[in-house]
Amino acid sequence: MTDETSPINSEIPQTARIWNYWLGGKDNFEVDRQVGEEILKVIPNMALMARATRQFLQRAVHHLAADLGVRQFLDIGTGLPTADNTHQVAQRAVPDARVVYVDNDPLVLTHARALLTGTPEGATAYLPADLREPEKIITGAAETLDFDEPVALLLMGILGHMTDYDEGRSIVRRLVDALPSGSYLALYDATNVVDPATAEAIQIWNRSAEPPYILRTPEQLAGFFEGLELLPPGLVSCPLWHPPSTDIGTAEEIDEFCGVARKP
Repeated sequence: MTDETSPINSEIPQTARIWNYWLGGKDNFEVDRQVGEEILKVIPNMALMARATRQFLQRAVHHLAADLGVRQFLDIGTGLPTADNTHQVAQRAVPDARVVYVDNDPLVLTHARALLTGTPEGATAYLPADLREPEKIITGAAETLDFDEPVALLLMGILGHMTDYDEGRSIVRRLVDALPSGSYLALYDATNVVDPATAEAIQIWNRSAEPPYILRTPEQLAGFFEGLELLPPGLVSCPLWHPPSTDIGTAEEIDEFCGVARKP
């Protein structure tokens, strides 16, 4: 994964910029758009899938803040700013919410200041760090968050970049171990059970873009929640996690599965 001190490389497609392109953003380069378009030829609804995962993030954060009373969020692998970022959703529900964003992409770093505006009552901070440095993340986040109070840990679409499953589970465990009882883990990642074309799209991704990404089964994703209490409806495809009432009966599964769980 890219070191946060590295210069922006406009010649190699990057995860955050490709997703930014699918989400309709402008913070991407031609190489990112080329890979994005190549994948769209295989999965024409990829842009819709990107938006579905973003909507899960927004629904999960709102539920955690508005319904479960969570006032602290640690968002690792946040990506480039777009509409309704974590701090905006959380602070709209709870004005004094505190949010720490973590990413190691240098372009995300250059846009960090756009994230560092929130409500006067709350706090919003940015930490340049790699997911593989959980202790560094916890230490840095502790400057903004109180780890004696519940924290919602968000790992949205990032664990697929941990190509070693056991290493990924170890990192999640170390992060969760640092959180107090009553904290939450929310995540989504790509699977291979809905559309066979997803595997072909990932092959295109891994030939062209950085960092590499691996698909996992829903059962493997459930392994990241070991020792935690999954909230209803459990581990499901993103559009099926608390869909808006207008979507009931119309939501269709995609190869992005998600869940939210509570630490006892």
